[in-house]
Amino acid sequence: MIKNLLFDLDDTILDFKKAESVALQNTLRMMGIEPEPRILLRYSEINQEQWKLLELGQITRAELKPRRYRILFEEFGLDASAEEAAATYEQQLGIGHYFMDGAEEALQRLSQSYRIYIVSNGTAVVQHSRIASSGIEKYISGLFISQEVGFDKPSPEFFSRVFDSIADFSKEETVIIGDSLSADIKGGLAAGITAIWFNPRKTANESGVVPHYELRHLSELDELLRAIR
Repeated sequence: MIKNLLFDLDDTILDFKKAESVALQNTLRMMGIEPEPRILLRYSEINQEQWKLLELGQITRAELKPRRYRILFEEFGLDASAEEAAATYEQQLGIGHYFMDGAEEALQRLSQSYRIYIVSNGTAVVQHSRIASSGIEKYISGLFISQEVGFDKPSPEFFSRVFDSIADFSKEETVIIGDSLSADIKGGLAAGITAIWFNPRKTANESGVVPHYELRHLSELDELLRAIR
């Protein structure tokens, strides 16, 4: 029987793509740069590339923050400070929140039968601010942010720290639910727990990482969890 639910935060519980878009546009305008669609699209691509490098341990979080802006500004020939942009963006990203469809209702419902933990690779100050804004603390039993844990998903060390912090922990009673195949699913599989890929956008899986289950909407999670033995 499943008892512990490890939920990713960004694009699983909270809509990071929407928050990112709003924060990025505000940041660029504050830097005197018009947030044209081509700039926004390229930032998103660069950002994903940098997070992949972080997951692979090839860059640090401190390097990632200004690096994505430095690459962006150089590509578009923009005379702006990457460090200033990174600081402004982080401040903007921590303002407000947007739920994924059905996420708040799912947390409210599931928290009555399971212990819910948030496992996130996000920046600590931003994630704490967004979680406080969303009001989901009352549904969760614990919060594990990689910057505070000391390791990033999908590293074994991250999951070991999480497991050691959960009372009466059992891998057989634990699942991870997340949208990232490279961080959530790969990490969960390597750690020996059931991995549920949250894929609302029906993205094709060409990663070679095979989840135990795939989920389109969080309303489907209740029945799936009851079926897992």
